[in-house]
Amino acid sequence: MASPPEHDKERTAKRPLGRRSLLLGTAALGAAGALGAAGCGRIPSGDTLARLKSQRTVRLGIAGEAPYGFINDQGDFTGEAVELAKVIFKRLGVGAVQPVATDFSSLIPGLNSQQFDVVSAGMYINKERCAQVIFADPEYQMLDSFIVRKGNPKGLRSYQDVVRTKAKIATGTGYAEIDYAISAGVPENELVILQDPVAGLNAVESGRVDVFAGTALTGREVVKKSDKAEATEPFAPLVDGEKKIDGGGFAFRPTDIALRDAFNVEIHKMKKSGELLRVLKPFGFTEAEMTTLTAEELCA
Repeated sequence: MASPPEHDKERTAKRPLGRRSLLLGTAALGAAGALGAAGCGRIPSGDTLARLKSQRTVRLGIAGEAPYGFINDQGDFTGEAVELAKVIFKRLGVGAVQPVATDFSSLIPGLNSQQFDVVSAGMYINKERCAQVIFADPEYQMLDSFIVRKGNPKGLRSYQDVVRTKAKIATGTGYAEIDYAISAGVPENELVILQDPVAGLNAVESGRVDVFAGTALTGREVVKKSDKAEATEPFAPLVDGEKKIDGGGFAFRPTDIALRDAFNVEIHKMKKSGELLRVLKPFGFTEAEMTTLTAEELCA
């Protein structure tokens, strides 16, 4: 289990496996740790969907991060991925979900060591991860956005703008934005890594950095209560001259193809009917985040 966040901690850029960091306070992490410890028993192999139906419970690996999977103010596990899992697994004949909280970088190792049945954390689908697990088709797509001072005084709307103006940029632990910034020409040793978007907002408001890079959803949600900062319009980062659009989805063990395929059938029904947006909307997702991308495309 990860240590409690230190929101004022800065360090030079490193590239851990995880995509994003935790957004829990100390008390919430303690509760998550207790649940994680309770769910650490090994799971027997076999027909996973049949076993889950027999057990009537599916274990979800989550990273304790809003809006994907987190503990709300009432002490309940929720989030877009958790709520989506509840709907789909109920339709697959599994009535209960048991979130197991862990650090984001531990999700894939925990899945493959059978600490839980599925990763339900809005995980970005990319080539590196596709070599370790199999993904359902993404439930959302995502562009990037910057948190900047009100009025965006440096005119920062892309990573190329950051390089051109020599602005001081920060992003989060394990974020894909680390690679996007470096690809654009930001020196790796000048990239500030912060614990989470809240720390990023504080750093922008105080003037310690000019910009915090994250997802469009992260940007628009975290600045809602700020009178000193704003989020830029969403944009697609340029990687090797091509626009990059990310997508997040559920991850399964490579042997659980039948379970992944059954999950895909249900998620595509929800996309077609519009139910998927209705489930995700309370967590800040909009029509712009709905996607027709496939896991196959994102893995390539």
